[in-house]
Amino acid sequence: MKSRFSVLPLVAVVLAVLVSLPVASVIVNVFQPDREGVWAHLAETVLGEYVFNSLALAAGAGLGAALLGTGAAWIVAMYRFPGRRVLEWALLLPLAMPTYVIAYAYTDFLQFSGPLQSALREAFGWSRDDYWFPEVRSLQGAIVTFSLVFYPYVYVLARTAFLERSGVLMEAARVLGHGPRAAFLRVALPLARPAVAGGVALVVMESLAEFGAVSYFGVPTFTTGIYRAWYAFGDPVAASQLAASLLGVVALALMLEKASRGRARFDDAGGRPSQRPRLLGGRALLALAACALPLLGGFLLPAGLLLSMALSEGDAQFGVKYLDLAANSLSLAVSASLLAIVVALLLAYAGRAKPGRLMAAVKRVASLGYAVPGTVIAVGALIPLTALDHALIAWAREHWGMNLGLVITGSALALVFAYLARFLAVALNAVESSLARIRPSLDEAARSLGAGRAGLLARVHVPLLSGGLISGLLLVFVDVMKELPATIVLRPFNFETLATQVYILAADERLAEAATPSLIIVAVGLIPVVMLSRTMRRP
Repeated sequence: MKSRFSVLPLVAVVLAVLVSLPVASVIVNVFQPDREGVWAHLAETVLGEYVFNSLALAAGAGLGAALLGTGAAWIVAMYRFPGRRVLEWALLLPLAMPTYVIAYAYTDFLQFSGPLQSALREAFGWSRDDYWFPEVRSLQGAIVTFSLVFYPYVYVLARTAFLERSGVLMEAARVLGHGPRAAFLRVALPLARPAVAGGVALVVMESLAEFGAVSYFGVPTFTTGIYRAWYAFGDPVAASQLAASLLGVVALALMLEKASRGRARFDDAGGRPSQRPRLLGGRALLALAACALPLLGGFLLPAGLLLSMALSEGDAQFGVKYLDLAANSLSLAVSASLLAIVVALLLAYAGRAKPGRLMAAVKRVASLGYAVPGTVIAVGALIPLTALDHALIAWAREHWGMNLGLVITGSALALVFAYLARFLAVALNAVESSLARIRPSLDEAARSLGAGRAGLLARVHVPLLSGGLISGLLLVFVDVMKELPATIVLRPFNFETLATQVYILAADERLAEAATPSLIIVAVGLIPVVMLSRTMRRP
């Protein structure tokens, strides 16, 4: 029995190596010679623009999300006012809205021919030259859009930090003569700085990884450059070098986030939380407005715009013609999420059975993909999978005298592998958090009753892990449904999903037709938001 079980760590190592292949292949290809001169051309012409736009977008979105998320978290956590309980969970709703979807909705609403500017011209008799209106399809428009979509990352962590800080410190600040503003700036905000920094780091990584919105807005960034290098130039080396550059930017952002936190930790000061003061009159209205505006801009308004377009100009059958696309999306999401849960369970179980530095390193390697943009994962997956396809073709021709074709990269297998590499960390975190709550004494009791390793897993661990397994399954499922860049790069010919169809329709300026599949994606995206909101409903 012991010899059989000793195979599990080896299986975990092999799985970690496989899912880390996309990142490894990108790094290896950086050192390939630039025979076509594409990288030199990019470096001389557009690389500087990619760097500036990517950094400006990440910094601007991080700052905007920090302001919106921290402010809303402070108000909701520390005060009582009408609507607070609803806003407490409703402020998470923008997480269900993919960035590219909100970009399409606001473009249709705010562009020159959109309803807002058309109404202004009709109401005041203006012509094009009589007024100025900000351009939504710009770097500034992308920063505002990203801030509205990503602020919940900061809100969730900051709210938790504010709630975990004991009211003793706030009461002490008031006793020392500090008003609410000074208590927030001098006491609460420094204590919540690690949480805010963690949320901003997530916003920065999401901003750097975004493809659909920046492509539609016409903002050249690393992700659009990688796509262009692969498809326009057909140069995997240049695409890999751009991808490696983006990896360097992501690593730099993570190091800056860690340095900004310093030695700060989420330590509780002890004691009972203080009673929230009740806001009345104008102050209550201001608090309500301050929390409602991010929700309005990040979810309610774009969702309403999409619904209006779908009902008035879009699909009269409201989604019936997208059933095939929905089936493709569902099949990919189900396959990838089930595979991710199985792999995560094996890795987590191996780590529990053989704890130590080796298994900790194996799990970290297996989780690398979640910090890597989808375009980088796609390019990194294509390189080894294409080589494997060519090897299979040569082998089949030699032994069977037949041409297999592109078995992997020409099918959905490449997509499922890329999704596994990208989102395995989500499933692994869910499984590990549940597995950590199972006491080792239960394992010992099961073994004393004669249960083997397989029986222990099937009869004890899996039933107790059901909540974590379902949570991880749903989270990966939703992430796959929303994933655009990896799907755009790796999808087989004549194979579209809801996300790629939305991208294609928007690129053709058929925004009304894109409304219905966008709403389907948003509806699916509500699943993790509902799950998260249930954990937040506390007094």
